Amino acid sequence: MLVLLPPSEGKASSGRGAPLKPESLSLPGLADARQAVLDELVELCTADEEKARDVLGLSEGLRGEVAKNAGLRTAGARPAGEIYTGVLYDALDLASLDAAAKRRATRSLLVFSGLWGAVGVGDRIPSYRCSMGVKLPGIGALGAYWRTPMASVMPEAAGEGLVLDLRSSAYAAAWKPKGELAGRTATVRVLHAQLDEKTGTEKRSVVSHFNKATKGRIVRSLLTTGTEPKDPAELVEALRDLGHVVEAEAPAKPGKPWALDVVVREIH
Repeated sequence: MLVLLPPSEGKASSGRGAPLKPESLSLPGLADARQAVLDELVELCTADEEKARDVLGLSEGLRGEVAKNAGLRTAGARPAGEIYTGVLYDALDLASLDAAAKRRATRSLLVFSGLWGAVGVGDRIPSYRCSMGVKLPGIGALGAYWRTPMASVMPEAAGEGLVLDLRSSAYAAAWKPKGELAGRTATVRVLHAQLDEKTGTEKRSVVSHFNKATKGRIVRSLLTTGTEPKDPAELVEALRDLGHVVEAEAPAKPGKPWALDVVVREIH
């Protein structure tokens, strides 16, 4: 099973570890593409702070992120699972997993990134600021830039098993599974169900915070129980066994992913 995650906008500090070793990152087929983005990002943030802020969409209060990017080559690096923070990663809580679950996480979790393309949670990276929605002056829109290199490495990374796609739309644009691989891919949407007291009908909506938290809990429960579904149909049954309310829609035609709705009625 391969699980695709979005990154977090906010990130923990790099700390004082050894600096980035690009050759140590997962998916070595992305090395050249990563180097090109890293070179342009560092150059942009070193040369012109105001232009960098504009390109990266940073407010005045985030001015310090420009200097952070300028020092990426020498900054300390930590496992990506420690760098990425926020609602999803708080709920996933990688640090508290037992040894077996941590091994599963290292083997199966990939975090998509505007800077790195995608990294494993055990890959050591520095803290940075560069979303997939950024358009770098030389490279262009990162979502489009990553499509070609990701298309060359992701089918092999996915192997023959299930792909659980929990990415947001901006990061999903960088790679979309095709053909037979799409047929064993499942996307997940989390819906908050509430009873309308006036009409007596149930209304459903996507609540961003709880959507992320629920996705983190889903991944955590799969890791802690050692559950490894082989295909989307088995995933539906596994999630139901774990106590989730799941509504599944098999693809109407070949070459499309499964669409799963996880319905929640209590936000926490």
